[in-house]
Amino acid sequence: MGNVFNIFEERGFVEQVSDRDQVVSLFDEPVTCYIGFDPTASSLHLGSLVPIMSLAHAQRHGHRPIAVVGGGTTLVGDPSGKTEMRRLMSREEIDQNATGIKSQLARFLDFTNDRALMVNNADWLTPLNYIEFLRDIGRHFSVNRMLAAESYKVRLETGLSFIEFNYMLLQAYDYWHLFKHYGCRLQMGGSDQWGNILAGADLIRRLEGEVVHALTFPLITTSSGIKMGKTHKGAIWLDEKLTPPYEYYQYWMNQSDQDIERFLALFTFLPMDEVRRLGTLKGSEIRQAKEVLAYEATALCHGKEEADKARQAAKQLFEAGGEEAPAAEGRSGPEMSDSVPTYAVSPDELELGIPIYLLFERARLCKSKSEARRLVSQGGAYVNSRRIETFDEVVNAGDMQKGFILLRAGKKRYLRIVVKS
Repeated sequence: MGNVFNIFEERGFVEQVSDRDQVVSLFDEPVTCYIGFDPTASSLHLGSLVPIMSLAHAQRHGHRPIAVVGGGTTLVGDPSGKTEMRRLMSREEIDQNATGIKSQLARFLDFTNDRALMVNNADWLTPLNYIEFLRDIGRHFSVNRMLAAESYKVRLETGLSFIEFNYMLLQAYDYWHLFKHYGCRLQMGGSDQWGNILAGADLIRRLEGEVVHALTFPLITTSSGIKMGKTHKGAIWLDEKLTPPYEYYQYWMNQSDQDIERFLALFTFLPMDEVRRLGTLKGSEIRQAKEVLAYEATALCHGKEEADKARQAAKQLFEAGGEEAPAAEGRSGPEMSDSVPTYAVSPDELELGIPIYLLFERARLCKSKSEARRLVSQGGAYVNSRRIETFDEVVNAGDMQKGFILLRAGKKRYLRIVVKS
């Protein structure tokens, strides 16, 4: 199947590596590698997808991934990438979040027969004796070197708490623990974790006289410079209760044409020949590549059945009067799948009529009434493929077509209005 490090490089996963030649040689034989996921929320979000996909690629090439749920380190809080101290969380809240994250990781990794492991660093960090930890572990760390780490340098400008200062020691201890108990020889993570990972590798060298390695991934942004996974509604979550599969599918459909080939390489398992072929599509044909990206990414996260539903719902919306294929005014659309985002109104209020700017705000297609007014004034508000000309135009029962009213904000954000039963 080839060396997985070459797969990482070809698909765009590699930002930094401790020693490229040695890591390539490391992957010539089955190796145990790990990534940590701090349970600061009840779900992982799209920003965690590159690390997750890297573990999945490693497993597919015969290696054993370890997903470390940071129940212990989250009690301290990682200062990396933050301008202020994270909110300190209770053990109960962390444990509850960890349970949800475990189920999400299981969609991407096969944990049967120890082919992948999932462990919680609270199991070995919380029983530590502080004095012994300082004496046995802390003495190997130079404060000067720690302060030179990028994650600490940024925080020194705004204030770095002592509890956060300990985070690097705890993450290094994690690496040493996994080396001792599971033979782990590679830690991977985001680019902001480079200093922490190297600290762990150095600790293992000092305590065990062994060489282990570090690999980090680039920060993924869209071609417009926006951090991956951010939308007008906030983060894109892997939990279907927070981001429904249809919205997840639409997120991928809405990516810029310039990003499709890169995202196909990072977020699907399609062969690179197919990725490159899809990347050559231009004009209206690029929609085909977007559909492949959206379907493959949704199937990985939510399963084939949900991906099928999302694809069908998106197709129905497209046929009902999308920007790229406008329907004739007044045309009845097809029956809508239950996967399509829906907002219900009462029969009485629909009979009376609802000003369009209020409806767009209430249905959360716009964040506020003023944003809805701007959308209308800029020509971006549609009802059943008909452009709305005035912000106070009223939507009423006469706009119902086959049991729903189709709203569109801009080119790509759809929602159907139904009547409460």
